[in-house]
Amino acid sequence: MPTFALRRVGAVTATALVVLAATPLGVGAAPSPTHAVAARDAATWLAGEYADGVLPGPFTPEDWGLSIDGVIALTAAGVAGATRQAATAQIAAHVRSYNSYDDWGIEGFTDGGATAKLLYVASAAGADPTDFGGWDLRAETLTLLSGTGTGHQHGRITSRTTEATGPDPSNTFDQSFAVLGLARSGGTPQEAVDFLIRQQCTAGGFRLYPDADGAPSASCDAQGNATLDVDSTAMAVQALLAAGATAADEAAQRGADWLVAQQRADGSFGGSGPTSGANSNSTGLAGQALAAAGRDAEAARAAAALAALQLTAANAGAAAADAGAIAYASDALTEAVRDGIAENFRDQWRRATAQALLGLAQIPLGRIGLDLPPSGEPTASPTGPPTPTAPPSPTRSPTPTAVPTLTVSPTPSTSPTGGPTPSAVPSTPTPTPTVTAPTPTSSATSPAAGGPGRLPTTGVAIGGYVLTALLLLGGGAVLLVLGRRRAT
Repeated sequence: MPTFALRRVGAVTATALVVLAATPLGVGAAPSPTHAVAARDAATWLAGEYADGVLPGPFTPEDWGLSIDGVIALTAAGVAGATRQAATAQIAAHVRSYNSYDDWGIEGFTDGGATAKLLYVASAAGADPTDFGGWDLRAETLTLLSGTGTGHQHGRITSRTTEATGPDPSNTFDQSFAVLGLARSGGTPQEAVDFLIRQQCTAGGFRLYPDADGAPSASCDAQGNATLDVDSTAMAVQALLAAGATAADEAAQRGADWLVAQQRADGSFGGSGPTSGANSNSTGLAGQALAAAGRDAEAARAAAALAALQLTAANAGAAAADAGAIAYASDALTEAVRDGIAENFRDQWRRATAQALLGLAQIPLGRIGLDLPPSGEPTASPTGPPTPTAPPSPTRSPTPTAVPTLTVSPTPSTSPTGGPTPSAVPSTPTPTPTVTAPTPTSSATSPAAGGPGRLPTTGVAIGGYVLTALLLLGGGAVLLVLGRRRAT
C-alpha cells in the first residue's frame, strides 16, 4: 500500500477515535423483545414507502424532511440497509433543496434548523458531515450560531435570511438538532447548550418557540405565559444528554421528570396546541427520551401504547398489506382496519410511523448509528442458572456503508419542500463559538439513587465499546505498518 494511503487511513482512524470519544456512551436499557420486533416491522413498512431513495410528501414527489426522518428511523431499527444508503445519497445530493429556497428562485437564504438536521442525519447515518454532498455541514452549522454580541440569544441556531425571506423561523426543535449534530460531529459549543437550557421553564418542560410577542425572549420563565411542549421537551432532553456539557445532565433529568408527569394512564402522550390529543408522534419522541434518561418503566408504558396503534398481521383487517405501519391515533387505526389506508392518508401514516418507532426501538438520538439496534431476541432469565447467549446480531448493518460522496447538482429540484413557519429573531452576526469536545459520561446510580444530572446504568449498550476496540486495533495496525516501512 502506498505511504500516502496509509497516512490517510491513519488520519481517518484518529478522527473517528476523537469523535467516538466525544460522544457519551449509551446507557439505556434495551426494549422488550416484543417492542423490538414491532420497531423492526414498522421500519420495514416505512422502507417500502421509499421510491428511489425518497419519501413523497402530500403534494410533491419528494419530501426531504420526511426522508431524513425515515433514515433516522431505519437506522435506529437497523433494517433496510440498501434503502438507507440510497436515501442518504439522495439527501446528500439535495442539501440546498432542503435548507434553502434556491429551488424557488429565492437566493441567499439558509435555514438553520434544516442545516442542523442535515448535520445530525449525516452523522447518524455514518456519512461524513464535513463533506456531505460537497457541504461541510458542521462548519455551516457553527456559522449559524448567534455570536457574542447577541446577548441572551448567544448560541441560538439561526437562519441566514434576506428581505425576501422574512424573519428567522428557528425554534427549540432546531436548537436540539444543532446540539445533537454538533455533539455527534466533534463537540458542541457551551453557548449552544446554554441557549437550549434557557428554553426550559422552572417546571421542567421546554417551550417550542424562543420568541414571545414577535420578539426574542430571554428565557422560558421570562415569557410568563410560555406553553410547554412534550415534543420539544423530548428533543431537548435527548440533545442535552448527548451534549456532555456543563449543567446539561441536570436540565435533562428535570425535563424527564416533567415528561413523566405528562404521561397518560395508558402510557401515551399528547403534544400542545392542535396536537394536544394523545398521538403516536408525541408518544414516540417522549418514550425515546424517557429511555435515554433511564426512566425504563415509563418508556415501556409508552412503547406499549405505541404497539397498540400498530397494524399487525393479526389485527390489520382491510389494511393487511400495510402491516407494520403505526397510526397517528386510535381513530386512524380503526378506520384503516375497516377500509384500508386511503392514498390521501398515507402521508400521515408515514410521518407517524417514522417518529413512533423511535419509542419502540428506544435508542436515544445521541446513540443512533453507534449502538446496535434492538434484535428482538429474548434475553436470559434473571432466575435460575445463567445460560450464555450470543450478542444480538442485526440482519443488516446499523449504518449505511459505502455511501458515495456526491456533489450538489447545479440544477434545482423541480419540487422544493415547503418553507417553515417564520418567527422573529435578531440578525445573525458571525459567531465565534468555543468548541469543546464533551467528556464521555457514565454513572453507577439510577436517577432515584444518584439525584438529578446522573445517567443511570440500566444495561449499558456494548456497541460503542466494540467500535472503540475495532478502531484501536485498526489504528495500531496502521501505526505498526508505518513503523516497519520507516525502519526499512
